[in-house]
Amino acid sequence: MKAKLGMSPIAWWNDDLAELSDDVSLEECLRQSRSAGFTGMEMGRRFPNDPAVMLPILKAADVTLCGGWFSGTLVDEEMSKNKDRIQPMIELFKAVNAPCIVYGEVGRSIQGDRSKPLATKPKLTGDEMKAYARRLTEFGEWCAEQGMPLSYHHHMAAVVETEPELDAFMRHSGEGIPLLLDAGHLAFAGGNVLRAIDNHHKRISHVHVKDVRMDVIDKLDRTKQSFLDAVALGAFTVPGDGSLDFGAIVQRFADHGYEGWFVVEAEQDPKKNPPLKMAQVGHKELMRVMTSAGYTVETQGFPNA
Repeated sequence: MKAKLGMSPIAWWNDDLAELSDDVSLEECLRQSRSAGFTGMEMGRRFPNDPAVMLPILKAADVTLCGGWFSGTLVDEEMSKNKDRIQPMIELFKAVNAPCIVYGEVGRSIQGDRSKPLATKPKLTGDEMKAYARRLTEFGEWCAEQGMPLSYHHHMAAVVETEPELDAFMRHSGEGIPLLLDAGHLAFAGGNVLRAIDNHHKRISHVHVKDVRMDVIDKLDRTKQSFLDAVALGAFTVPGDGSLDFGAIVQRFADHGYEGWFVVEAEQDPKKNPPLKMAQVGHKELMRVMTSAGYTVETQGFPNA
């Protein structure tokens, strides 16, 4: 079985909390992650939107674009508006041969609002969840028809956060909307990561190997503290530095035959947790557990022409 290891630039520059950002260029971010052993990088705010500009940068760094976040609003907004907003991203991702676009629902979400405590997260009724899941399926099918599949990201402080919400979303949606399984977000939400992999492995197309510091999470006052407060306090980290057993998690993916990207997405204070050092810690741990689970980790970065 083959696996690819990528990173998210959120370890270097945080899009929601500017103070949790390192003043490094895109080129330096890519250089650091590649030197740690990662062959892919998800898109961040310092990436160019022109493939003619992006491709030479990726090639020089020997890194491929392994995904990127789209802020979807299908819980409230019309399908046509989301199609219009994602179309340029589809064309860009096709041009640089990215594997998927990560769909993150921001409609009604409080994930970017530091004034909203975790306990005030939006909740959908049963009927709302059914309708939402059907819209996402239709949207996912349309994106795939345009040549770029989506991968749905369940997320803290959003409408699909908890394991029961994820189960309901998956039950009412179809194969047209694959799943991004994020170990850290599910654990933060009180879910069972291994059970979720067992239940939904047939639809998982992309994986975020985000670790958590449960001592930080357990001390949160969810009636007063927000998702961004939790991030600033250090709720997330890289595999090998947190509370999750990635040996068991990666083995479970292997048991179900998952092949593809495992992406480290660990937003934290780069001054307290230098991104290069954390990338090295995460890569070392992932290589250990990947090898144990029987994966061959691809070392090819930018594809040879």
